[in-house]
Formats: sequence, C-alpha cells, structure tokens
Amino acid sequence: MRVLFASSEVFPLVKTGGLADVSGALPAALAEAGIDIRILLPGYSQALDAIAAKKVVGTLGDPLGVGAEVRLLSGKLPDSGVPVWLVECPSLFERAGGPYQDAQGRDWADNALRFGLLSWVAAHLCTEASPVKWRPQVLHLNDWQTGLAPAYLQAWGVANPPPTAFTIHNIAYQGQFPAETVARLHLPPEMYAMDGFEYYDTLSFLKAGLFYSDRITTVSPRYAKEIQTAAFGCGMEGLLAHRAADLTGILNGADYQVWNPAQDAHLVHPFTPGDSDGKAANKAALQAELGLAQTPDVPLMVIVSRLNDHKGMDLVLAALPNILRLGAQVAVVGTGDRPLEDGFHAAAAAHPSQVAARIGYSEPLAHRMMAGGDMLLMPSRFEPCGLTQFYAFRYGTVPVAHATGGLADTLVDTGYDTLMTGSANGFVFEHCNAGAFQWAVERAIGLYGRKDQWARIIKSCVGQDFGWSRSAKRYMDLYKAMTGEAKGKRKA
Repeated sequence: MRVLFASSEVFPLVKTGGLADVSGALPAALAEAGIDIRILLPGYSQALDAIAAKKVVGTLGDPLGVGAEVRLLSGKLPDSGVPVWLVECPSLFERAGGPYQDAQGRDWADNALRFGLLSWVAAHLCTEASPVKWRPQVLHLNDWQTGLAPAYLQAWGVANPPPTAFTIHNIAYQGQFPAETVARLHLPPEMYAMDGFEYYDTLSFLKAGLFYSDRITTVSPRYAKEIQTAAFGCGMEGLLAHRAADLTGILNGADYQVWNPAQDAHLVHPFTPGDSDGKAANKAALQAELGLAQTPDVPLMVIVSRLNDHKGMDLVLAALPNILRLGAQVAVVGTGDRPLEDGFHAAAAAHPSQVAARIGYSEPLAHRMMAGGDMLLMPSRFEPCGLTQFYAFRYGTVPVAHATGGLADTLVDTGYDTLMTGSANGFVFEHCNAGAFQWAVERAIGLYGRKDQWARIIKSCVGQDFGWSRSAKRYMDLYKAMTGEAKGKRKA
C-alpha cells in the first residue's frame, strides 16, 4: 500500500514538539511493516541541510503566485531511511527562526501562504497532474498545517482521489486566517461557509481538515472522546460529535531507537532500564551539570515541556514553595510564556541548590533529564496523548500527572492495590488544581523514601512497552478499511 504522510515537522529534521517525534517514528514503523510510504515536509533550511544526496524529482510551477518556481526534492530520513519529499520554495521556507515563528517568537505573517502551499502540494501529488509517477492510495495529513489538502481535492473535483485521514495532534492549534485568504489560496468562495472551512468569519485550516477528510484520528482514545465536549473541543466539538463515526483515537508510541538509555549518546552514563546504579550515576551527573546540591537521597523532579498554562506550569509554580519545603529538587527545560519562564528563573535564582531552569529546548538535556530525574511532572490541563511519559517509563522516571487524554490512558495511579499487583506506574490526580497536584507530589515524595515500594513502581515503569509497532498496526488497519470503502464507493 502506498501512503503519503504530510507533516509540518519531522524529527530529526525539524522539531518543536511531539508532532515531529510522531512524524519521524510512525512512518518508520509503517515502512518496517511493509507500507510504501513517503513523507512530505516543507523545505526548511535545517531540513535541507540534514538530508544528504537530495535530487529534484519534479517541478510544480508557481501555484500560489509567490514569484518563484516550487520544486519537489527527494531524500531519505537519517537513521530510518524513510523516503522524504521536501517542498522547495526558498522565499517561504528557507529563513532564520522556527517553522512557525521568527526568532522573537512571533508567528510568521505569511503562515497561511506557507502551509497553504504545503497542503496544495499534498493534494497535487494525488492527481494525474502530479510531476511524479508514484501516486498514493492513502493521504495521511497531520494538524492544521496540512488541513487544506482535502479541501483542494474537493475543489478540484479530482476523479477517484485517494481517501484522506486527518490526525489531530492538538486541537488547540487551528490555523485561523482572515477571509481574504480564501482568494489568495485559490480556493472557491462557495466553500467559505458553515458547511466548509469558514469558522467565525475566518478561514480555518483545521476545520477544513475535519470537514473534508474521509477519516479523522487523534492520538489517544480518551482524547477522541474529550474533544467532542465543550471543555476540550476548542469550538470544534459540534463538528466532531457530528462526525463521531469517522473519529478514531489511536494511541501514539515511543521511538525506542531514540529513547533507549542503554544506547543513549546524550548520557554521561548509559544504563540498562531498571539499573538503579546507572540511574544514580546519571542523577549525580545531572545535579552537577545544573548546579544543584549533590544529594543522592533527595527526590529530583524534572520538567521537559512547553511552559504554558495548557501544560499546567502555573500549577507547578503555585505548588513550588511547598515542594521545596519538603526538600525536593526541581529541574526545568523548555520554553514558552514569558511570565512562566520568569517565574522559574526567579525560583532558580532564589533557590539555586534546589531549582534549575534552562529556558529554551535542548534535545540532549531532555535525555539527561529523563535519565537523572526521579519523577516527571506533567500537570497538563489537557494532553492529547503525551509522549514524555513513555520516555520517562523507559528511563525509570515516575510520572506525576493529571488524568486527562493520553495520560489517563497510559498511567495507573499508585495505591495499595496497584502496588500489590505491580501495575502502579505513576501518581495521578483527577482535579486540575494546585492542591490536587501538590497532594500527588506529596504522595510521590512519601513513597520515594520507601525504597522497596519505590522499586516496585520503577519495575512497572520500565516494563511498559509503548513501541510504535502496535500503533502502526492500528493505522494499517485504518488504511485498509479506508481503501476498501473507497473501492466500494467507486463501484456504487
């Protein structure tokens, strides 16, 4: 089966969050299972630099009038060797800064044009006019940046188009732009309607993907239910409830080629999962690196996250004085909202032996945090799936998390029964407030001092298997169902 997998970020070429991890690992797992897959990605400067032996496989003209010819370059993803197609358009993609924002954290003013082009190319490769002979049997799209692709297929009236799957990684990000964007992206004005991609007088890339795709997936079963409610649907709950029969929650996986403490080049002391001596050596190294007190018996809590209220970072700051009074250490790596960054900076300045804050994302440090931390703090108000808890499990770092989305699907709270059965793998709180979070932290600190019970939790953590093969099979089953449905429609 041939699958075109379109995404705005792919690890290790470009990454801002979990979407990149999924977009690098899932295609690799699908390829290993026998799927003929191609990844489609914008030709960012860092992606062009990271892929060797690129070659031009097609020219696309200037479909959106950017003043330059768009080309399609082919290469292979480092390590996995999965084929990658890069949309080369220097004026839109080759620039300093990130894939969505400039160096000052401001959204690129032309994001509608940039990701409109990505969507256009994804759709164009599904047509007879495609510059390459390889034609997908399934088009798999990811998040709002690719949401216009099924709208283009609809607008063009493509005969026998491949069925489309649209995956929501985080429904809070929707890609909304002014109404005049419709004409700029060469979309029919009649599709700018309630039964289309119009959303409160804006063009919504996300709504386009949700409305026009054949199937919708999201990244955990719990989140698939949550986003059909007003509390989590971010305004799209009505449409999603209407399309509930087409909506599936498929849990993400972890790339154990990248997140494997036994072979992790970022660690000072690689160690086998569950090796307490190796864990202790990495904890000591992390404390030294971050300037924390060298106290092996004090619990070290780590945060590897975007720093915003969605991730519950305000709850961490609210509970932090009590956490420090209990003697724990807290180390943070991430970037996000300035008030929260400033709050962690201030805490680190006031308590340098107990708090460390590294503002700005660092992949190597994230690995060392997982290896050296005793607990991972994830008090997210919502979490579509979460990948960080999977990494923490493998490195013997126990999550303390809110029961939402994929966290609720993958964490088992520590209590008497779950300790006795060996299923406890975290500390979970139901109500998302500072008090409930603090109580979960206090329970974790209390059990950390009971080494025999803590060892039971670690054993459960490292025994978890969230490799991508299981998730890949679910996607393969979905693809097969979609292509079967498409054949049935054509016969009818």
